Amino acid sequence: MITAIVQFRLPKPVTREKAQELFLGTAPKYRDAAGLVRKYYLLSADGTTAGGAYLWKSREDAQRMYTAEWRQFIATTYGAEPKVEYFETPVIVDNLAGSIDRG
Repeated sequence: MITAIVQFRLPKPVTREKAQELFLGTAPKYRDAAGLVRKYYLLSADGTTAGGAYLWKSREDAQRMYTAEWRQFIATTYGAEPKVEYFETPVIVDNLAGSIDRG
């Protein structure tokens, strides 16, 4: 599995409530994304940086999402260019499921 961390600086700080409103508006876009296992929306404590942590079945699945059109969508929606970093995810601890799995 692959974890992708996406970050972007917001043009002005937002509150948790405003971020939640914005994120709920874009969440359906990811609902049926091929290969996406889970997505966490992120907001820094000072409200100046946002992004997401995505767990993908493969890097290829992730790269199919992060197209020029997706980057433009992020820039238009949030007013900032996203930065994407990929990480191998060799082990996953899931306390809700009570499991430790190979990624």
